[in-house]
Amino acid sequence: MKRSKRVVGAILLIWFVISFVTNILGPLMPIIIKTYELSLTMAAFLPFSFFLAYGIMSIPSGMLIERIGEKKSMLIAFGLNFTGAVFFSFYPSYEIALVSLFAIGAGMAMLQVIINPLMRTAGGEENFAFFSVMGQLVFGLASFLSPFVFSYLVRTLSEHPEVNIITASLAKLVGDNPEWTALYWIFTLIFIFMFTTIYLLKIPVVKLKEDEKTGAVETYIILIKKKQVLLFFLAMVAYVGTEQALANWMSEFLNTYHGFEPESVGAGAVGWFWGLMSAGCLLGLFLLKLWGSKRVLKMAVICTLVVFSMAVFGPGEMALYAFPVTGFFISVMFSIIFSLALNSMAVHHGSFAGILCSGIFGGALIPLIIGALGDWLGLRTAFLFIYITLGYIYFISVYAKPLVDNKTLKVSELLNMPMKTEKV
Repeated sequence: MKRSKRVVGAILLIWFVISFVTNILGPLMPIIIKTYELSLTMAAFLPFSFFLAYGIMSIPSGMLIERIGEKKSMLIAFGLNFTGAVFFSFYPSYEIALVSLFAIGAGMAMLQVIINPLMRTAGGEENFAFFSVMGQLVFGLASFLSPFVFSYLVRTLSEHPEVNIITASLAKLVGDNPEWTALYWIFTLIFIFMFTTIYLLKIPVVKLKEDEKTGAVETYIILIKKKQVLLFFLAMVAYVGTEQALANWMSEFLNTYHGFEPESVGAGAVGWFWGLMSAGCLLGLFLLKLWGSKRVLKMAVICTLVVFSMAVFGPGEMALYAFPVTGFFISVMFSIIFSLALNSMAVHHGSFAGILCSGIFGGALIPLIIGALGDWLGLRTAFLFIYITLGYIYFISVYAKPLVDNKTLKVSELLNMPMKTEKV
């Protein structure tokens, strides 16, 4: 099949957009709480609404894509994203935000189901691993940049919006609404651009392998009855819940207990959390060449527990640096859990992957639990729930019995490996 560099570039751009929009909630949380005078529980319903869409849409999206194709599905996804963003831009209230985030989350869920098999087709199976890693790096870069864009916009729109034509235009669009709502006007423009780009782009037909297809409803019923499927699904819930709880509540914690300003210092901490996650992915790739994936996962959990404890119980300066460092250590968990899960099953990988993607619902559930506990016991005590999710991930690192483990090398072999040039 003919490869397409343009499609590969478009997919990397989609990864950037997904990350840029998805991970802005963390720095926004303290501002949203202040704007709408919310309790922690009510604030937690915002990421809950977004990630609930992942839990609902992941499996149906796979079925829809097989029926109507990748291009039409992506257009529908960006249509949902646009609808959610423009609706909130015009009517920025808490209630509308819940509906808007669900619509955007549904679109993002569809896109994530589409782009991995599409990357394999457009970039070639022989380059799939390379482009997958590149996609994760782009994802991390966007997550790193979005909090700083947020900080710049809020500061500029509140102090001197006339400094350039972009901020001046955004100030007119925002009007009397809070400055941070300008982000959703930017998201609206981004989604219009992406819809147009995909509409004009020639997308290759993706021919799924037999074990990549989503399968019938009966297949899901068979899988759900299997103990290991349920355990790995819960592991995905635990990981995504841990990741999003840290990203969403980090800035609020730093503001509540240490007085750090959320618009600048808190947003910067969240940005570095995602940036260090990208750096951790690179180290993880190296370690997975030396150690088995189960061992790497165990070490990642232990290191995360240590640094997380420093963040929650340490003084302000320690917390400011320790929270972002948790991103470095959790970075390998998602991919290892996913690969351990699929490598533990001989068949039905497509359907199993759909179930695992539904576990992204953890990004809705765990932050909500921590928010509710925070209203009752205080955010510091509520954060201790993370010990349970990390403990479960450690359990999976012990429990997993993959049929195929990752290939490892000795240090001397790794250092002496000849460099190969990838042809795209």
